[in-house]
Amino acid sequence: MADARPITYYGTPVLHRRCADVTVFDQALADLIDDMFASMYAANGVGLAANQIGVDAQIFVYDCPDADDVRQKGHVVNPVITARSDELDDGTEGCLSVPGPRASVPRSTVTTVTGVDLTGEPITVTGTGYFARCLQHETDHLNGTLYVDLLPTTQRDGLLREAGLTPPA
Repeated sequence: MADARPITYYGTPVLHRRCADVTVFDQALADLIDDMFASMYAANGVGLAANQIGVDAQIFVYDCPDADDVRQKGHVVNPVITARSDELDDGTEGCLSVPGPRASVPRSTVTTVTGVDLTGEPITVTGTGYFARCLQHETDHLNGTLYVDLLPTTQRDGLLREAGLTPPA
């Protein structure tokens, strides 16, 4: 049975460094992915990176609509963005690790991520629209970057304060 785990917030060290590559594909990994889905749903999210529940591992899960409003659901282990469209969308995004505020962040409208699944089999996921944004956002998480880190410092610090979090010194 999957267990929802607490969300880690901006300032927690595991969120601010590149996560470790996954090298063991076993039941514990499958259980972690189940827990990640449970945690994402409990927090009303559309994507969740492992470090958002305090786990130092290159994994994210998603359940997010694409540009055609088709629900995309899955996971990627050891993700790498391999293609991005030149066309950008400056829509708003938020983050479970910075609860509350949202901000406009330019993101590619089409993104392709490669990685492996929970058994170690290669996968390629291409997202459009909001799903492309999700793929970029979650991959950034696993590399130690939160969406607020992409904003000007004064805007980032204001959003962190609005979320009740402490901006970096």
